[in-house]
Amino acid sequence: AANASEIIRIFEAAYRAEFPIATMRLMHHFGGDDDLSMDANNTSAFNCRQTTGGSSFSQHSYGNAIDINPVQNPYVRGTRVLPPAGRAFVDRERFQRGMILNGDVFNEAFSTEGWTWGGDFNSLKDYQHFSKNGR
Repeated sequence: AANASEIIRIFEAAYRAEFPIATMRLMHHFGGDDDLSMDANNTSAFNCRQTTGGSSFSQHSYGNAIDINPVQNPYVRGTRVLPPAGRAFVDRERFQRGMILNGDVFNEAFSTEGWTWGGDFNSLKDYQHFSKNGR
């Protein structure tokens, strides 16, 4: 609830800009399985789970992170791409609707509210991911 008013403002800006959201369903529809949610191109937020490839709790567990259109905005670390269908969207120079890029409506809206984009991470790229604390 602490971030609710910020999230409302962010998604209102995206709605006004007609940014397409593929699906947006609560994680219980996927049994809390992040891979199933990403495969469904589901925009999601709260999900008590471990970090991708790690053992600590993800920022999604605390309500401090949101993933948007995972297929168009995949997680990329070396040759690993999640979800697998996101491989078609790794090349960020070939813009397609639903992709998040520097300076777009989501980047601007999240940045205004003090959130960080995973597309700016150094050791990996998590194009779908925005977090309140930069993790």
